[in-house]
Amino acid sequence: MSDGRSDAPRSLAGLNRQIMAAEPMVAGSTKAVLGEGPLHPAIALVGEQPGDQEDIQGKPFVGPAGQLLDRALQEAGIARADVYVTNAVKHFKFVPRGKKRLHAKPTTAEVKRYRWWLEKELDLVRPKLVVALGATATLALAGKAIPVLKNRGPRVLDGRAGFITVHPSSLLRAPDDEARREGFRAFVADLKAAKKLATTHRKAA
Repeated sequence: MSDGRSDAPRSLAGLNRQIMAAEPMVAGSTKAVLGEGPLHPAIALVGEQPGDQEDIQGKPFVGPAGQLLDRALQEAGIARADVYVTNAVKHFKFVPRGKKRLHAKPTTAEVKRYRWWLEKELDLVRPKLVVALGATATLALAGKAIPVLKNRGPRVLDGRAGFITVHPSSLLRAPDDEARREGFRAFVADLKAAKKLATTHRKAA
């Protein structure tokens, strides 16, 4: 990864080739999982990192959290094909436990090492609004730690029009069914608010 700008790619395809050719900067997989979606969308969704299924399939948000995200997007009236989906960290960080690969949260330093790639990716994709899904994505987009629940909603993230909400994986960890239902309702409400905000930005542009 270059923190200089002399070799900065001028296309998303060029950036993706650079990401795929680079060594992982976290302990875990040996291949990157790239972002997916159209250029110049109304919304880009940024998550934390690929999970086990994402690493296997090579696509973002296809595991349990991705399936929940798809359901929430549908209820919010947002077609997944219309949004760009990516992660702050491009490789699956995990620790082996027998035959399982357990998710390991990336450190602040690891998130910052990947940050140039994310910034360049969003510069090339050019979404109207960037939605940070959870604390790691918020850190990557803002360049500093910001409490998610205290700052949930619209927020400028290092110069970009942004929106902070929870990561869908947090809903899977809710303590009971009622908490999961309430968390899901709130998440859908956030996506609806982000959709409205992105539409406003698009009309203004």
